[in-house]
Amino acid sequence: MSYIKVVLKSGKDQSMRRYHPWVFSGAIKKIYGQPAEGDIVEVFDNKDEYLGTGHYQIGSIAVRIVSFQQVEINEAFWKSQIKKAYDLRNVQGFIDNPETNAYRLVGAEGDNLPGLIIDMYDDTAVVQMHSIGMYLIKDTVDAILKELFGDALKAIYNKSEGTIPFKADVTPENGYTFGQSEARIALENGLKFRVDWEKGQKTGFFVDQRDNRALLEHYSKGRKVLNMFCYTGGFSFYAMRGGAELVHSVDSSARAIDLTNENVELNFPEDPRHDAFAVDAFKYLDDIKGKYDLIILDPPAFAKHNNVLNNALQGYKKLNAKAFEQIAPGGIIFTFSCSGVVTKENFRKSVFAAAARSGRTVRILNQLTQPADHPVNIYHPEGEYLKGLVLQVE
Repeated sequence: MSYIKVVLKSGKDQSMRRYHPWVFSGAIKKIYGQPAEGDIVEVFDNKDEYLGTGHYQIGSIAVRIVSFQQVEINEAFWKSQIKKAYDLRNVQGFIDNPETNAYRLVGAEGDNLPGLIIDMYDDTAVVQMHSIGMYLIKDTVDAILKELFGDALKAIYNKSEGTIPFKADVTPENGYTFGQSEARIALENGLKFRVDWEKGQKTGFFVDQRDNRALLEHYSKGRKVLNMFCYTGGFSFYAMRGGAELVHSVDSSARAIDLTNENVELNFPEDPRHDAFAVDAFKYLDDIKGKYDLIILDPPAFAKHNNVLNNALQGYKKLNAKAFEQIAPGGIIFTFSCSGVVTKENFRKSVFAAAARSGRTVRILNQLTQPADHPVNIYHPEGEYLKGLVLQVE
């Protein structure tokens, strides 16, 4: 099959030769034809050597590469790619796991499927497209999921309304594209949680913190725990299972607090150790001197683009400084950044500056990242978005 040809400027082919899956608009010399958004195009260097095939779109990232081999991009191709992701999750122990049925099945560039996210919650797949090219094959993706999971798949919910680039000439609407789900309760390491994929953030739950929540459980025994930016309370009910003396959950969203309370009740009904507060996180941290000896800081992304990177780094510095000042001696801080444009080095520098401001002795106990179902394409370091530190504060 013949695809529209995209030719790069001289010297702008090096990142693709290193298998980076993005072609930026400024690297393009000429396009032979007029591709519509979402069309498959082939990319060549200035000497007419083939480099890769991908989805075209208007914007800074002009082409998202789906193959570095000159093959036909059809249903068989998509099935092969999604099946590879499925097989990997099977090897990793996520498929048919009685203790954990919430995991990421497809992680965009990490699974060589740029623009496609699929999270599994028990018998429901929540699909999110971040490119028009992926959105245009949503029916194909649904058919592949139904074939892979068979009768075990009861519903598919597409949540792409807010993730398709605004310039795209489509009007996606969130909704079920297959079946219907009533239970909306999933399992993670034997703990239950309710998932709100319709109104909740991302696909409804942050499955990328699974391993870090499990680690927190081991640090929680006998401690007074504060879970900031708690969202649906994942860290909170792990702390409770770990034997925390008390757990307080804080989020500015009243809806998030409702979900946290529901999730705690699912696992620890009428447990007096837990309380939740819908207040501003920074204000809450102003006056808790010595009240807690384990604090979790898992804020939303402070920076999604490089033009606000400096402001984000100052935000992490300010947030961590407050925690360093307020935590009890010998306390533990779990601190995170989920901003893709914030590197591990930049995040650590912000935390270092916050620690220095506090004048307290701080040690790094663990360095954290995303779990195995969120693989990072080695040629796409931007995919390593989640970074965290476990710190002891004297």
